[in-house]
Amino acid sequence: MTSAEHSEHSASVASRHAASASNTSAGQVAGSDEALSRENAVAHYSRIRRRRTGRAILRGVLIAVLVALIGFGAVAWAYINSINKRLTAGANEDLLTILSERDKPSDPFYMLLLGVDKGEERVEEEGEEYWNYRADTIILARIDPQDVKVTLVSIPRDTYVDMGYNGEAKINSAYSFGGPSYMVEVVQQFAGVPISHYAEIDFDAFVAIVDQIGGIDVTLPVAISDPEYTGLSLDAGTHHLNGWDALMLCRSRHAYDEYGGGDFYRAANQRMVISAIARKVLASDIVTMSGTISTLADYVTTDMDLGSILSLAVQMKDLDIDKNFYSGQEPTISTYYDDLWYEICDTEAWQEMMRRVDAGLPPYSSEDEDFTAGIAGSISQTGESQYGGVVAEQTGLDYSGTVSVLNGAGTDGLAGSYAETLAERGFSTVADDAGYLYDYTFVVYNGDDAEAKARAVAEVVGGNPEVIANDGSYPIDANVVLVLGLDHA
Repeated sequence: MTSAEHSEHSASVASRHAASASNTSAGQVAGSDEALSRENAVAHYSRIRRRRTGRAILRGVLIAVLVALIGFGAVAWAYINSINKRLTAGANEDLLTILSERDKPSDPFYMLLLGVDKGEERVEEEGEEYWNYRADTIILARIDPQDVKVTLVSIPRDTYVDMGYNGEAKINSAYSFGGPSYMVEVVQQFAGVPISHYAEIDFDAFVAIVDQIGGIDVTLPVAISDPEYTGLSLDAGTHHLNGWDALMLCRSRHAYDEYGGGDFYRAANQRMVISAIARKVLASDIVTMSGTISTLADYVTTDMDLGSILSLAVQMKDLDIDKNFYSGQEPTISTYYDDLWYEICDTEAWQEMMRRVDAGLPPYSSEDEDFTAGIAGSISQTGESQYGGVVAEQTGLDYSGTVSVLNGAGTDGLAGSYAETLAERGFSTVADDAGYLYDYTFVVYNGDDAEAKARAVAEVVGGNPEVIANDGSYPIDANVVLVLGLDHA
């Protein structure tokens, strides 16, 4: 792409974003789609001024307190201004235009959190331009200052979406198409909620921030080992991690290959690490907090300044992370198409999840819906889940016995491939054709003593397939029958 093409592309994107922001705002602010008369225009802008004035007062008080604590007035103000410039340097007009205004500081709001593979070395090689990068981690956060709750919902980077004039593609490519503002636009439309704030963090930030706050404590339900990629090896249980180990945990997906799609378990661990950082930061005083934000400013792009962040931290000070920090991820069906893996959104389940999230409820109605529970990291340090029960443990799985693998997807070699994978885990397998096409994968067991074997097969296959007892409809010459559907094609 030439410089001229870049300029033309940026202008086009900015124009589209401005138009989209206008359309998006129309459905979210009462009266915004009507021409304002002189009278109601005055009232309209008066309300906006009052909202912003209230927030400005709280921010001003906190900044004044911070200046008093730091001392040396002029030096303190210079320090604060330095933080603000670094924090908001990447928040251009396109981004600020598309973000939604909140009515009151205590209102629940959504924030888009992006982890971009944009470390210092890569920036030196490829430059700062957004079209060189994609969003590896996409998390939609709902923050409720009034009820003091936080919900994090991961959106898999391989989610297949229709981006209109940019065509159908993986959702993480929205960043390279139009940068932060276009990423907000696409996620806003996909999730069906207004997004009020944005934070983009490169991977170097995890090391710096975790070290700045003295490390974090995380709880792992199962041991993980990833010698070939991240070099991380941790036993089950609670660990105190430094910045580097926290980053490796956030990047490690192959440590979970035996359980299925490693990206899902990695995303759950990322949410756990964020909760552990929040636990540590919210327990600190305002000066320590501002020091942490100063460190963060070197690695983050956001629309929020120091005063706004401190104001929110004060509102969320009493957050009970063990009980009111919810976590989940977009429900998808993994699909291999045209030599690439995609995550196809389960639209009905996604809409139900977002309905719950918007109502301030946990993303799932029960822990049974979260297939990462008991395998990926736990947010709670008390052992209690976001549903009130004890966090489940993966026990009693039996990786032995015979498995008949049936191809119900019509893809050549599919049954043989899965049979080989299961054999590597200890099963005795045979591959065959199912004779019919099935939409979804499921696992059938013959006899009560084979249920543990069937659940082990389901774990290896991944994707949370249904496990059922044989009612006589399926072969009985093996302990377990795996029927591969189109979702695993």
